[in-house]
Amino acid sequence: MKKVDVILGLQWGDEGKGKVVDVLTPHYEVVARFQGGPNAGHTLEFGGEKYVLRSIPSGIFQGGKINIIGNGVVLDAILFRGEAEELAKSGHDLTQRLYISKKAHLILPTHRILDAAYEAAKGSAKIGTTGKGIGPTYTDKISRNGMRVGDLLSPDFEKIYAAHKARHEQILHDLHYEYDITELEKQWFEAVAFLKRFHLVDSEYFINETLRDDKSILAEGAQGTLLDVDFGSYPFVTSSNTVCAGACTGLGIAPNRVGEVFGIFKAYCTRVGSGPFPTELFDETGATLRQLGHEFGAVTGRERRCGWLDMVALKYSIMINGVTQLIMMKSDVMNDFDTVKVATGYEIDGQKTNYFPFSVNDESSIKPIYTEFEGWKCDLRSCKSYDEFPAAFKNYVEFIERETGVPVKIISVGPDRSETIVR
Repeated sequence: MKKVDVILGLQWGDEGKGKVVDVLTPHYEVVARFQGGPNAGHTLEFGGEKYVLRSIPSGIFQGGKINIIGNGVVLDAILFRGEAEELAKSGHDLTQRLYISKKAHLILPTHRILDAAYEAAKGSAKIGTTGKGIGPTYTDKISRNGMRVGDLLSPDFEKIYAAHKARHEQILHDLHYEYDITELEKQWFEAVAFLKRFHLVDSEYFINETLRDDKSILAEGAQGTLLDVDFGSYPFVTSSNTVCAGACTGLGIAPNRVGEVFGIFKAYCTRVGSGPFPTELFDETGATLRQLGHEFGAVTGRERRCGWLDMVALKYSIMINGVTQLIMMKSDVMNDFDTVKVATGYEIDGQKTNYFPFSVNDESSIKPIYTEFEGWKCDLRSCKSYDEFPAAFKNYVEFIERETGVPVKIISVGPDRSETIVR
């Protein structure tokens, strides 16, 4: 029986997973998304066009591939409809190639309102949520109050919806939060009718039967390891398990069915929203990384915070996920830098450590310990093989391999599908 290969981010998200999934999908017959919601946007560029995917797996651009939205995903019917219709305009018909788990939870109109209300109630302690209703939807899932895709097929669908809405409205009343969902609710009912045009399946059976048929599957994560609800920089995290183990619970596959684990990271680091970021740069170098790397959210447009590569965090993520192959993105962003730094340790309250900390109450208490490298001063986009890379860049790559004990198998030197070096 074939195994499921997993591809996921090793930092705080935005590592460029969409492009890499699109590069890898020719080797797979099925691509499955296993967690997260529409706050995560995967940007893909090819043929002079740019596409942003929020909930739909990145394999949709490869003709004939089956794409699955797993039970670990939370789905906003309105945003899903907009995404699917936009793809249909560009010639990608999803209705025959996209399968959606009946066990995936639905983001209701009131979930979006609750998200805004909870964030407003936190005041200065806010997390920096995207306001898409994802946290409240996962909260309902865990507290056994959720509404699932399969409920759309029930003759009591409207009663089920009304009960969830009433419970949410009571919470909003208690929070003294004013809102009007009339238009949003109208759009939502139209969107769930659209959603029912797709294959709604028992995805756990579908995936395991696909494996038994000896078909290859690539499981695609959203966000990044350091945003995992258990292992990330809590509470500044997302609401799901973004790590490799999340592929098991988010698709219904056994741990022994996992094969290769591809870990994606940028040659530097970025983060969106609040929370600790030890290597963050507040100077001109940070601004240059943001500008050259186009570091703005694919969905929100928010500026990303930028900093040097954090080896402590990277090694932690590799350990948690059992990464077997590394994929380095955006190396070309630092083409013109005279020097490049990597944090190889932390100093916390005067003590040196190589451990990712339990929590950080004061970001200024973490001081990164840097190792400095000579810049490669070369346009990497002109390189077509690893042998063509300058010695300074190879030194950077091979340092990462020595530190992590994992090979860097793929290096991206530009946003286009063709600008990818496979070793």
